[in-house]
Amino acid sequence: MQIDLTPKEFRRLLDLVYIGNWVLNSTRGEDRFQDYDNLESKLFALSPALSEEWNGTVVPSRAYQEGGIHEAIAYYEDNVFYEILAEELSRRDMDYPEITDENYDEIVGRMDRYMSEFESSGVDHLVLEES
Repeated sequence: MQIDLTPKEFRRLLDLVYIGNWVLNSTRGEDRFQDYDNLESKLFALSPALSEEWNGTVVPSRAYQEGGIHEAIAYYEDNVFYEILAEELSRRDMDYPEITDENYDEIVGRMDRYMSEFESSGVDHLVLEES
């Protein structure tokens, strides 16, 4: 197989590979999906300017990792966190119903209100009440 990519397209591919491997492996500790690590290593080896060797393995360079890619990952993680939190709080407010056509609009409305609050104040106004 041969794929023709411009240098810019190849850089975008490396970004996608790095982000994908981060999502799959960053929380796995020693139980990593090694085949994804190997593919990431193989592709980054094609770009010496963005890679370095660590313990005999080609990895994305420190400069690459510190060059903004983690800001993109953090932006994604923040959005996912707030969306999941808004849905969980909305469902909690309604006694955890299954989402159906009948209650979908109410859940989404509640989620929108929570998301508005999170956008303006983050989690600053969340309070855990002792029961």
